Amino acid sequence: MAPGRDISPGASVQGKDKSSTKEIITDTNNNAVSMGDDKSISDRELDAYMERYNRWQQSAAGKWAQDKLADWTGLKFDNEIKWKNVFLLGTLHLVTAALFFVYVWEATPVTYLWCFFVGGCAGFGVTAGAHRLWTHRAYKANLPLRVILMCCFCMSGQNTLYDWIRDHRIHHKYSETDADPHNSNRGFFFAHVGWLLLRKHPECIKKGRLIDMSDIMADPVVRFQEKYFPLLKTLFTYVIPSVIPWYFFGQDFMLSFLSNCLLRNVLTLNFTWLVNSAAHMYGSKPYDNRIQPVENKWVSMVAMGEGWHNYHHVFPWDYKAAELGDYKVNVSTFWIDLFAKIGWAWDLKEPSKELVKRTIAKYGDGTHINGKIEHLAEVPYPETQKTQ
Repeated sequence: MAPGRDISPGASVQGKDKSSTKEIITDTNNNAVSMGDDKSISDRELDAYMERYNRWQQSAAGKWAQDKLADWTGLKFDNEIKWKNVFLLGTLHLVTAALFFVYVWEATPVTYLWCFFVGGCAGFGVTAGAHRLWTHRAYKANLPLRVILMCCFCMSGQNTLYDWIRDHRIHHKYSETDADPHNSNRGFFFAHVGWLLLRKHPECIKKGRLIDMSDIMADPVVRFQEKYFPLLKTLFTYVIPSVIPWYFFGQDFMLSFLSNCLLRNVLTLNFTWLVNSAAHMYGSKPYDNRIQPVENKWVSMVAMGEGWHNYHHVFPWDYKAAELGDYKVNVSTFWIDLFAKIGWAWDLKEPSKELVKRTIAKYGDGTHINGKIEHLAEVPYPETQKTQ
């Protein structure tokens, strides 16, 4: 098993010999156990950290602008607005929308193919890298694959790997509470992008400071990305995607910049954000009707397999992030399986058929793909071994 991961008492793992690439888990894994707190942080250190956070005050201009916006819209803001983020993200979306209608007529097949390729790389870095590998330890990867995943993640235009993983771990551990960075109980807009525009709830800051990230910082690839993040983000999000089609394919530089640094970037961000918003609100709950995450095929299509969210929150350590490995709506699984075939990925964790059946029968809402709960013979048995 990966460092820092735990299987609840009574669990059994099949195919755990050195030649196995898959681990079949037959008992549920508790998020609160697998994503434990950092025991090295004392109460005094935590209190001092929170005191520094609570000492911050919004500028007079920022407070005036927020009060005026609240009066004008009738909205009540739970926390202070981060005006810098509002400006950056707002400008990015508005400029992209305005220039799209100017340059869309000049787009060529190369424009679309290159954007599709870069977007796919960025999505792969988020889904197979930041999410399934580093956050959930759903599989293991060798150094070359981890470097590829890190570079692809840098194309997504998001925060550092460390920040992304920390936020996602506390999202799972404290889902739909004040400690959840994008708590969907606060509405679609907040869960989608609003959480980036407002100062975090103090409980979110506290839990984020406590979550154990020692396994992440033990990875030299993550440490490298953390150290050189501004340079890597600039290079992989803006420079490389824009320069290559201009230099090698003769595209107009403005068109190349717009299609990759603006439009593709905006789409990548929103496809990721949909997992936090739409996949927590619109869909079915065949695995656990007690939680808010849902199964949403449309989100899965644009987010490379991340829309099967009811399943994912029940079995977060499944490397597929879904019950079925259907590559059409889970392309990230295809790439992980491909790298497993050449020996770059291994220990692909997934639950046993029996555990999935028991979970559906006990907690599902009756909408499972196989119809009535008592007829589950078609749920496929996962392979217990793959030779590297």
